Amino acid sequence: MLSNLKTRWLGITIILDITLTLAALLLARWIRGYFPAGVYLDDGLTLAYLDKPLYFSPVLLPVVAIIWLMTFSALSVYRSRFVVWQYQHIQPIVVAVTGAVLIFAGVSYFAFPELSRFLFLYFYLLDLLFLVGWRYLAFQLLRKNTAKDIQPQHRVLIAGDGELARAVAAAIDSFAWSGLISVGFAGDAPDALGALVDLPALVKKHAVDEVIFALPPEQQPSLRNLVRQLQPLAVNLRLVPDVVDLAFVRATVEDFAGLPLIGLREPAIGAFDRLVKRSFDMVAASLLLVLTLPLSLAAMALIKLDSPGSVFYTAQRVGEGGKIFNMLKFRTMYTGADRRETELFVRHGDSIGLKKTRHDPRITRVGRCLRRTSLDELPQLLNVIKGDMSLVGPRPELPWLVERYEPWQHVRFTVPQGMTGWWQVNHRARQQAYNLRVEDDLYYIHNYSFLFDVRILLMTLWAIVRGDGAV
Repeated sequence: MLSNLKTRWLGITIILDITLTLAALLLARWIRGYFPAGVYLDDGLTLAYLDKPLYFSPVLLPVVAIIWLMTFSALSVYRSRFVVWQYQHIQPIVVAVTGAVLIFAGVSYFAFPELSRFLFLYFYLLDLLFLVGWRYLAFQLLRKNTAKDIQPQHRVLIAGDGELARAVAAAIDSFAWSGLISVGFAGDAPDALGALVDLPALVKKHAVDEVIFALPPEQQPSLRNLVRQLQPLAVNLRLVPDVVDLAFVRATVEDFAGLPLIGLREPAIGAFDRLVKRSFDMVAASLLLVLTLPLSLAAMALIKLDSPGSVFYTAQRVGEGGKIFNMLKFRTMYTGADRRETELFVRHGDSIGLKKTRHDPRITRVGRCLRRTSLDELPQLLNVIKGDMSLVGPRPELPWLVERYEPWQHVRFTVPQGMTGWWQVNHRARQQAYNLRVEDDLYYIHNYSFLFDVRILLMTLWAIVRGDGAV
């Protein structure tokens, strides 16, 4: 529900936590040197230390940062569902700081034995004070703001106009400090924005980010059809429970101001996992771009010598959330061959796709080699760095083909589209039915993890070595 606020604060939360933790360590070191506890006066009336409290290795700061980041991540402190509520509840922070300090103490026993024992006590108390304190202050400042002062706003449309829908609207109003705005109701009441059957049009007209279903029992049968109509739109869907029996994948329950909400289309990748995925994409794509530069230059020269036209091929594709972007490839066909692409469209029952053959006369000699080795995909590393794509994910689709999608197939656009994916490493060379391709994409979405991405990348390298390139 508060996904915009969660995403907005996740990066700030991580940076502040690490920065303040390191500041607490430095301050603890200073206090350990000058606080009376643990020191005594020697015969010369000068301060002497029972141990070596001022020992401080330059390696200590990065070690502490890594321990804190790993511990907080393992305890789900940075999972999106906890980010906002930490401003009100301190228990997750106390548990995480305690665990991190104990791990740090254990590591220091072997790696930094000269550290003072009092240092750990001061560090623990200061870190708790800093991390809990900044969250409390941030929450108080947020509460003093109104929705109009916070950008971007998160606009919510309530499907329903009864007593339950009014309660949801009141709950949203109580969270105006977070940027949530109730744009109105959809139903039969005089003050409704429109009827339930007009939901897709209302979502577009009022730039709605989220729809909450709060329907009375007599309108429950229409829920499934409404969800299917809204599926192609880039809008989050949620429902107040006891409205209908749920049969949706990835449904999650969330408490919102005392009202239990069930997410009908939760993001497949949480905010923290998305940050990890994006960071890995940036680093890996940049390195690959540099390492493959000689191959790219050679491919460009061969394409230019083989046939007239540009060395690059740019085409519109549908990315995450249905956004259109320009995808780059090395040109593997004769110039203008893509104009006849719609002629390859095939439909068998509810299965759709493009019929491709290994002896397509539109493909150039060099292009055939580039496709077999997948070198034609190298320019997409620029798309990855730009943020249009990821290294791993469902392949970006042609806009005109997406228009022929069944509603359930739009789920594949809930994650970043990728250079390679689960379908590519399993079935690409065999050209399975299009519905099987989408099912593989859905399997990836429902089972996402960073390690799964790494596994797919390794399988992709092996597929390239075997020569299982695209047709």
